Amino acid sequence: MSTGATPGPTTPGPATAANTAAADDERLRRWRLVLGGGEADGTGRALTGTDAAMDGALTALYGAKGQGERTGRERAAGLGASAPSVARWLGDIRTYFPRSVVQVMQRDAIDRLGLATLLLEPEMLEAVEADVHLVGTLLSLHKAMPETTRETARAVVRKVVDDLEKRLAARTRATLTGALDRSARISRPRHRDIDWDRTIRANLGNYLPDHRTVVPERLIGHGRASRAIRKEVVLCVDQSGSMAASVVHASVFGAVLASMRSIATRLVVFDTAVVDLTDRLDDPVDVLFGTQLGGGTDINRALAHCQSKITRPADTVVVLISDLYEGGIRDEMLKRVAAMKASGVQFIALLALSDEGAPAYDRDHAAALAALGAPAFACTPDLFPEIMAAALEKRPLPIPAV
Repeated sequence: MSTGATPGPTTPGPATAANTAAADDERLRRWRLVLGGGEADGTGRALTGTDAAMDGALTALYGAKGQGERTGRERAAGLGASAPSVARWLGDIRTYFPRSVVQVMQRDAIDRLGLATLLLEPEMLEAVEADVHLVGTLLSLHKAMPETTRETARAVVRKVVDDLEKRLAARTRATLTGALDRSARISRPRHRDIDWDRTIRANLGNYLPDHRTVVPERLIGHGRASRAIRKEVVLCVDQSGSMAASVVHASVFGAVLASMRSIATRLVVFDTAVVDLTDRLDDPVDVLFGTQLGGGTDINRALAHCQSKITRPADTVVVLISDLYEGGIRDEMLKRVAAMKASGVQFIALLALSDEGAPAYDRDHAAALAALGAPAFACTPDLFPEIMAAALEKRPLPIPAV
């Protein structure tokens, strides 16, 4: 029987109160690490042990000059002038933070504190966490590197390239081999060339229950030229400073494509000059050290070179990787793209080939290319094999949603 009484507020038990207090303390700890201490952070939370060490590493990079701790110590961004202090800091951040965070902090240290010149010292290169962005920095510095540093820098670049190849090569080869096989499919194959799996699936409507068999009225198979070169791919890569990550990924994909017998691959890099690196595609590290990040941009001149190398337009895919900030002749560039497409070339414009998100790019040029039937969009390395497969099969590109 109900009394109709309304239950009063429940008094939290000891366990609930302890959990709440722990959660509040953890929240204050995190805010303290974010805000950096000082009179204005409002947390009143002191840090000890590992937390204090983490705070010191963050302060060295992100601390604001003039903001004082309660102890009176001045907080000021800076790692000191000596290489040993930088080496210690690099060791600290690798101890206290996950790899992805370490890479971001290294990048910020290079940008905020001018540490690029310290990367010319071998001991510094041995201490850093290697990633695509570090490779871009090294490539921009490699002309100024002393001889004692170049081999160490090459080893760092080699490690990043090898990691990328392990991640990307197998899937790229499998995806593109499938696309090439599908594009070579024929309707009257010889017996040895019949693709029985696809043939059976295509003829399931002809199944005879009494005989428990399928009558293959339509055979599906592949041509005999499966080992011959059937497609040509031209990677035309902008090597201006903002495209560093794209250059690294393009060199890896160029090497992977060049290893496939059915694809003839050409790699062209450009700024205001054009350099054909096709003869180095057996080693992407050689490709990267053949680039010169920085400088202006002449897309028209680069496309003119690519166009002059095309011998089978209907079987050629041209991939322009650029932010489209053209320093050359804009109208000539667009006419050249239109001419290539009219001849049967599959033309793709990638604003970036990286994991960095939305890039900065020339929107007018991107719109002009889209009007020619060549939409410009950013592409992650994981999506690139699908983009290339669609181009090889001449089907609509799987353009990522913006």
